[in-house]
Amino acid sequence: MIGRRQFIRNSAAGAGYLWLNRVAPFAATGAVADESRIEVLLGESLGTISPNIYGHFTENLGGVIYDGVWVGEKSKVPNINGIRKELVEEMRKIKAPVIRYPGGCFADSYDWRDGIGPADKRPRRTNFWLQEETAAGPASHKYDPNQFGTNEFIQFCKLIGSQPYLAANVRSLPAAEFYRWVEYCNSPAGSTTLADTRAAAGYSEPFGVQYWGVGNESWGCGGNFTAQEYAVEFRRYTAWVPKYGQPLSFIASGSNDDKWDWTREFLQEIVRKGPGELRSIYGLALHYYAWNLSRGRTNDWNEGKDDALKFDVVDWYEILRQGDVMESLIKGHWLVMGEFDREHSVKLVVDEWGPWYRKGSEATPGDILEQTPTLRDALFSGLTLDTFNRHPEKVAMANCAQLINCLNSLYLAHEDKFCVTPVGHVFGMYAAHQGGQALRTIFSSPAINYDRDGKPASFWGLNGSASLHDKELVLTVVNPDVSAPREAKIGIRGATLKSGTATTLTNSDIHAHNTFDQREVVTPQTKSLDFHGGNLAYSFPPASVTKLTLSLE
Repeated sequence: MIGRRQFIRNSAAGAGYLWLNRVAPFAATGAVADESRIEVLLGESLGTISPNIYGHFTENLGGVIYDGVWVGEKSKVPNINGIRKELVEEMRKIKAPVIRYPGGCFADSYDWRDGIGPADKRPRRTNFWLQEETAAGPASHKYDPNQFGTNEFIQFCKLIGSQPYLAANVRSLPAAEFYRWVEYCNSPAGSTTLADTRAAAGYSEPFGVQYWGVGNESWGCGGNFTAQEYAVEFRRYTAWVPKYGQPLSFIASGSNDDKWDWTREFLQEIVRKGPGELRSIYGLALHYYAWNLSRGRTNDWNEGKDDALKFDVVDWYEILRQGDVMESLIKGHWLVMGEFDREHSVKLVVDEWGPWYRKGSEATPGDILEQTPTLRDALFSGLTLDTFNRHPEKVAMANCAQLINCLNSLYLAHEDKFCVTPVGHVFGMYAAHQGGQALRTIFSSPAINYDRDGKPASFWGLNGSASLHDKELVLTVVNPDVSAPREAKIGIRGATLKSGTATTLTNSDIHAHNTFDQREVVTPQTKSLDFHGGNLAYSFPPASVTKLTLSLE
């Protein structure tokens, strides 16, 4: 029997397909000769792409909050009630859907009551990350001044049009304090003493917080629990929490990487009281960082990392290979979840993801865990977002780690300096997928072959995702080849094209990055597509992320 993919290929020359012409915004020669094809199946929807998979993450870590998000109302840096104005403006552009706060590991040492009430009466507390700080770090990074708390975070979310996702402290606060935090945020005006406290701070109307993380990395810094112990805590923390007319979506602390046993043992304990207990869980968190560039020489967390800015071609492919592991993690945990949740009512929430390099590339000395994203990280982020797009029925939310002045940041800032990183530009390009119908899309392209310390290695040639919004098709494509463009015929069954544009992010230097002084080294370029008929293909430049926006008749 002829295979489905072969059938599609054999039918490609028929009238049911429309082949897109090539307009090359970046001319290049030496394209891979073997034919590449991208086949978008309009009749095969995978589900709706939740805007929340384009979420972000802010933690009081290094310069993320203080200097990144919060500059203070008296600052000379342009701000809106203390929040960096330029950050607000940029995040509105990318339609940021949801922001996670206050952590991360910081969450499980945080007392939410310290961050409410008059700012001049809030206590200073030792930051969870104190032990990682250096002499170059300012006091606000070592000892939390609590000038940015629940009220300020909610204000930030409202300014940028995002939903808040609050992570509760399970390690060091009792369940009653979680209950009270929900009460402070969501109880109606005048109904409770905490509602009055909120109103006294200038917020009479409830915040309406829907998403609540019940702890963070509870297998480690969040309490060092076993999966069974944490499951008991999860049931206790989420039992009979008041809703005040607002649906509450509880997100359980899940696995790190491919720790299938955590997922299995957590759910096994959850359903010990009956399968109905699954209804208390909106999502199960998954954390994954790509970090080991030692090429198999070590698994040591520190020794295995390499530089964010100084890397060779093999390192380029190696970090992308690690990023591509995300697909197998989503599929693997989904299978384990199905052992206990056959209807798959519980979704995956990938609320920490990205590459993690060794220190040394900080834009601001003293900002721990800050790294400067390059074009390589733009491709890493593009292929990860494409992965989420291809699994809309599994992934309900994702949060890139982290928003500003940290790991895979969209923005870098210090005092009055600010820049959008290549990662930030990718989020701007991919925002067009939000809320669209993900379409099954088949990528056929020769693999990239390279030498990995004397041994042959390979990586895929083209990959991406597609989504449909009424009569508009969005196709995003990553070409990871550092030197060769990829010519690809793009087939769309049963469609007639009206118009289109191509937006591409690339640079001739794979190490290219934006800085405070050179803010536009890596920026997207957009050109119109010109359809003349014929079977020409689009050329995807080397080391690029491309978005094709196509209007269909």
